[in-house]
Amino acid sequence: MPQEIWINLPVKDVERSTAFFNEIGFQAVSVGNERAKLSIGQTAILLFPESAFEKFAGSKTADTSHSAEVIFSIGAESREEIDTFIQKVEFAGGSIFGKPSESDGWMYGAGFADLDGHRWNLLYMDESKMPKK
Repeated sequence: MPQEIWINLPVKDVERSTAFFNEIGFQAVSVGNERAKLSIGQTAILLFPESAFEKFAGSKTADTSHSAEVIFSIGAESREEIDTFIQKVEFAGGSIFGKPSESDGWMYGAGFADLDGHRWNLLYMDESKMPKK
């Protein structure tokens, strides 16, 4: 049986989060009155009000001001794509916890938190500079 995975993410304000994700270049659309669907490539993330999320999960949401519950990692096509994306995040009200930088001579990445403190990682890997075994 084919299976899909839906990632459910609690947010304080679905409308505000939908606007944020659209502003940084993701595709987010309202689904009904109280949720939205965020599409990133082939991945779907459903944004739920915290109260609805807690009901589904049977527990409280993580306090993202003190801890991280997950890091969503997204591949980029170039260093410039990461730089441009991070500028959009800052303009849209997100916070940067990892400024764009190079690592190990072949990876370039950055990290940001969305309006609810969920953490995201962007990574470009220059395979031509990747160490050979």
